[in-house]
Amino acid sequence: MVNIKPQPGIMQIDLYKGGASELEGHDNVVKLSSNENPFGPSPKAVEAYLKSGKDLHRYPSTSHEHLRQAISRVLDLPEENIICGVGSDEIISLLCQTFSGQGEEVIYTEHGFAMYKISALAAGANPVVVKEENRTTDTSNILNKCNQNTKLIFIANPNNPTGTMITLDQVQDLATKIPKQALLVLDGAYAEYVDNYDGGIQLVKKLRNVMMIRTFSKIYGLGGMRVGWGFSSKQVIEALQRVRGPFNLSVPALAVAEAAIYDQDYVIKCKEKNNFTRDWLIKSLRELGLACDNSFTNFVLPRFKDQLQAELCDKYLQSRGFIVRRVDGYNLPEALRITVGDQTTSERVVSLIEEFLVGQK
Repeated sequence: MVNIKPQPGIMQIDLYKGGASELEGHDNVVKLSSNENPFGPSPKAVEAYLKSGKDLHRYPSTSHEHLRQAISRVLDLPEENIICGVGSDEIISLLCQTFSGQGEEVIYTEHGFAMYKISALAAGANPVVVKEENRTTDTSNILNKCNQNTKLIFIANPNNPTGTMITLDQVQDLATKIPKQALLVLDGAYAEYVDNYDGGIQLVKKLRNVMMIRTFSKIYGLGGMRVGWGFSSKQVIEALQRVRGPFNLSVPALAVAEAAIYDQDYVIKCKEKNNFTRDWLIKSLRELGLACDNSFTNFVLPRFKDQLQAELCDKYLQSRGFIVRRVDGYNLPEALRITVGDQTTSERVVSLIEEFLVGQK
């Protein structure tokens, strides 16, 4: 008799659901559910994509040398301490495969990115959720959950889907107190949106038990290319490189990401536009009577009076052709995550939410 079974933990994984992009009955949908850059990628990245077409018959670089050199030069990092992956998602998966397993634990916070739990279960490790305080990472709560089985600690800073963050001093204090066998992973997917913040680069240079991961999917506008990277000690990177697939990034992906990171003028422009509109959006939502934490990202998280009101508002926005993100799966059933669009789009969203709230009275 056939008795094929997956490894323990696999069937505990809930299938990941990305932000919707289509609505029945609407041809011109406004998608604000996936934290995409509304201004798209750098024109130089688009040009690199078009040029890369002539090399589609060639296998891509196995070492990602040119992209790692570009990251190294722009951010002043040692090239040998950088790894590239298919989005930061793959690097999260590689970390769990490489540094955790049966009977070992992977820590993440209660409103943290879903891939931490998914990747831990896929590696056979036990995911351990830690309570946040006011939707913000609490380092003392993390330390209280640490033990001899703790192998990885994931902190998204800024966090998704809350948009909140803690200081680098708090991160450093945590890193000096975690068990010696544990690696602290700083997920900086939204780091570029924060003023005077390097995502943890200097901390990684100082401490051997910290890793920083980043993505080209957000401010660089390359979600469709799927490119991420990580920076840590040589010991950690060498271990991850042994697990990584040799041709994980395509020829176009490597070329486009390289062009994108060299165009820092475009990154600065996107950041300035996003942060201006984001702060306006938060202020406007609060004026409508909705609670909304300060966000350090390209999205906001208004909280409604209860889950039902959030669901009804979501349906109302959909009826008008706008898609935002329900975050029930992140234990925030009373909230909606809304990507910051351009100013005109953001003004329209606020207007629709106001219409909905008025209709509720």
